[in-house]
Amino acid sequence: MCAAALALTAAARADSAAPVVAPAITLPAAAPEAEGFDSGKLAALTKAMHDDVDTGKLAGIQTMLVRHGHVVSFDNYGQATPAQTMRPDTIFRMYSQTKPTIAVAMMILFEQGKWAMDDPVTKFIPEFANLKVVSDPNTKDASPLVPVNHIPTMRELMTHSAGFGYGLANDNYVDLQFQQQHVLGSDGLKAMIDKIATIPLRYQPGTTWYYSSAVDIQGYIIEKLSGMRLSDFMKKNLYDPLKMNDSGFFVPADKASRLASVYFSLPTGKMIEITPAMSDRLQDFTKVPPMDSGGGGSVSTANDYSRFCQMILNGGELDGARIISQASVAMLESNQLESSVVAIPSERNPDPIGGDTIGFSLNMGLQKKVTKLGAGLHSIWWGGAAGTWFWIDPTNDLFFLGNIQHFGGDMTGQDRISLISQSLVYPALTHPEK
Repeated sequence: MCAAALALTAAARADSAAPVVAPAITLPAAAPEAEGFDSGKLAALTKAMHDDVDTGKLAGIQTMLVRHGHVVSFDNYGQATPAQTMRPDTIFRMYSQTKPTIAVAMMILFEQGKWAMDDPVTKFIPEFANLKVVSDPNTKDASPLVPVNHIPTMRELMTHSAGFGYGLANDNYVDLQFQQQHVLGSDGLKAMIDKIATIPLRYQPGTTWYYSSAVDIQGYIIEKLSGMRLSDFMKKNLYDPLKMNDSGFFVPADKASRLASVYFSLPTGKMIEITPAMSDRLQDFTKVPPMDSGGGGSVSTANDYSRFCQMILNGGELDGARIISQASVAMLESNQLESSVVAIPSERNPDPIGGDTIGFSLNMGLQKKVTKLGAGLHSIWWGGAAGTWFWIDPTNDLFFLGNIQHFGGDMTGQDRISLISQSLVYPALTHPEK
């Protein structure tokens, strides 16, 4: 895992017919020891990631570890598609890993004085003036509606505590309404807003952390405040300045061959490739979408997302391009969730967001306490539905990216392997907090 090896993809599964490509990574490389890592211990990380491919749990995997601005490990293994091995420039569906980039976009407008944390969302979306709340959040049937205790604030919108639904659950009236009205498949963000305005909140604003459509709503606010389509705003203000040349809200034809497939595991353990033709809930990223989803509509590569992460670690700047101020980065690395707000505990979240261990900054989880996994205080993190994940650790000046292409964020997929990756990175760190 020396610096020279960063130029190679995993030969063990290489297809002899596949073209040889140079790694599309623009951050400089360094040997692990030069940046405070034990390369022998990092080998355990690589082995664990490869084992999931070799045992058929995953089709392929890509990981990157960066410290002090230098890539100390970059590994590509397995298949990106049935016909193509994982490549350094493979394009992944980011899904909810789009959300952190939208947080930065919102902070760009925040610094321009376009909005404030305590502003009511109705200042920008008057369609939400008549929001109501279901009296019983846990029934599938319509229950009597009650008035909101207050109009959700922008801070609540950016911390998933505004009370909106999302359509990801099947056990409550609010999310079922999101599904039935095809909210996330709307013909434009204004049409999405009009639908959400007719659906009650699941919880009173400011009382519960509940994963929601809040970041798609932010996308609409970005469009309204900037006068630009969300994808155009992101390109002008984030992608182009950071040279994130393969990021966007769809994959153009000349790059489509680099788009990774996505898979799902059957109860038997067999993996199958899934396509948009198999489900109307699976976006076709080779076409321009009817609406740009800030909550889950972007694509990116390891190179592009690494530049985004390094910009955050640098205090909002990379290679001379300042995206946001150090003060805005400090907000992203600080808990923004009111102390009284806690997520509903679940089997998947034994340490609920809002508890003693995990907080929430803006569109991202936040580490409030160092656990046995090792991530430093104020680490921020998130992931995507098809298996991407990352964390940024400002205490130890490092970040980690993981990309798989496997639906199912339970312990068969991203949740399990992201925990494994963190548990193996920190034992290899020989000089923490330096």
